[in-house]
Amino acid sequence: MLKTITIGNYVSVQGLLEKTLPDGRVSVRVGESTYTGRLVAG
Repeated sequence: MLKTITIGNYVSVQGLLEKTLPDGRVSVRVGESTYTGRLVAG
């Protein structure tokens, strides 16, 4: 499932959901890279 997250104030990343962390952040995979951030509302 595709999810969009924010990393910092100005960068957003869209990728496949990898996992949800206990603090509410999520990890998404884009190709070979994994990014962690907060879900975009909406």
